[in-house]
Amino acid sequence: MAKMKFEDLIIWEDDNYIVINKPAFISTLADRNDTVNILEMAREYYEDAQVCHRLDKETTGALVIAKNPEAYRHMSIQFENREVSKIYHAVTDGIHDFDNKEVDRSILKLGNGTVRIDYKGKEAQTFFNTLKAYTAHTLVECKPITGRMHQIRVHLSSVEAPITGDEMYGGKPLYLSSIKRKYNLKKWTEEQPLIKRLALHAHSLTFKLLNGKELSIEAPYPKDFRVLVEQLEKNS
Repeated sequence: MAKMKFEDLIIWEDDNYIVINKPAFISTLADRNDTVNILEMAREYYEDAQVCHRLDKETTGALVIAKNPEAYRHMSIQFENREVSKIYHAVTDGIHDFDNKEVDRSILKLGNGTVRIDYKGKEAQTFFNTLKAYTAHTLVECKPITGRMHQIRVHLSSVEAPITGDEMYGGKPLYLSSIKRKYNLKKWTEEQPLIKRLALHAHSLTFKLLNGKELSIEAPYPKDFRVLVEQLEKNS
């Protein structure tokens, strides 16, 4: 398999920032279980690169990388002051009618790499809107105000809308046979899920550049997420 090129991930770039469409199954920062990570790839492309925020290993989508210390500080201040608008899209289990639904529940980080809703944790706030409801799943727009670990995942789970494929927080794999009426699986073949990860994508980011201008950038759905949504559209 050919080595993934960092240049192929770039969806926007100027003298100070790079925005990439992060692929699934690659950690943002160094992880002892990985041979490659986004920061390492970015520094091969631009020596002083610094990742401005993180996406979970399985999560795809828009990720900002600074090219110099001034740009990194500028972006860090925006994240700290909650001035960066982040929009995620998720496919969830069940049918849900979210109309700017607010989930304001504190999140406690646990020692095993997961989190839970707990008043002893750090404040966390997310807004949810239904984009499209299918037969037994929903495409949801997620707008996190804070940036806690696994925030969208655990907040959706807390309102009985776990992300499809997110078994850590109650989501279930989705098989084509469960939504397609006349689906014939070939003999001796084990059916694979439509998406082999949690169905969460960082769809867009809005932030200010060093010159004060506002930038809004969208990251197209990766193939697995696009196919998942297409199959739900087709078979609902």
